[in-house]
Amino acid sequence: MLEGLVEWVTSVVETLGYGGVAFLVALENLFPPIPSEVVLPLAGFVSANGEASFVGMVVAATIGSMVGAFLLYGISAAIGPVRLRALVVRYGRWFRLDEADLDRTEEWFDRRANTAVLVCRCLPLMRSLISIPAGFRRMSIIPFTLYTLVGSLIWNVLLIGAGYLLGERWSQVEEPLELFKNAVLLAIAIAIAWYVWRRYVRPRVRAG
Repeated sequence: MLEGLVEWVTSVVETLGYGGVAFLVALENLFPPIPSEVVLPLAGFVSANGEASFVGMVVAATIGSMVGAFLLYGISAAIGPVRLRALVVRYGRWFRLDEADLDRTEEWFDRRANTAVLVCRCLPLMRSLISIPAGFRRMSIIPFTLYTLVGSLIWNVLLIGAGYLLGERWSQVEEPLELFKNAVLLAIAIAIAWYVWRRYVRPRVRAG
């Protein structure tokens, strides 16, 4: 399935150029299995061949990033904090979540929203997900736009630049990115394990 996806991504970029890159990057924000580690280095390789400009590819990828981010932000903002709180009140007990947990999470995000958006836009997996809490909290659109733009530019320039420099070896970008992605997954797994320990295991150990 992954090989077929890579072939499709390659054909879209080579056929549609800037428009294909913008479309794929926007779609990658909504459908993470589309690998940006393929789309962006490939865009760099295409520009290195003279079939497109490096700056044009960066602009196209950044437009796609912003479109995808705004779509997720808009969907989450439409749900809004009131509906989210109602969902937590109704179903949160299944995950041992209550309104106090939501209050703490919202307070944390409100204090660090700018940093969270900027940093997460430079991280695999988290790049698209950060738009969801930003939308739920209806983060001010100007800082959301600014930090999403800066973070997306950093990511796009690095990956497109790597593909440009590597040329026909552009696919080699995938290996170090896979290690980076695995490190992010490990950090997420540790956070989940800590949450399960704190919420489920530790109370039972103490009760025992």
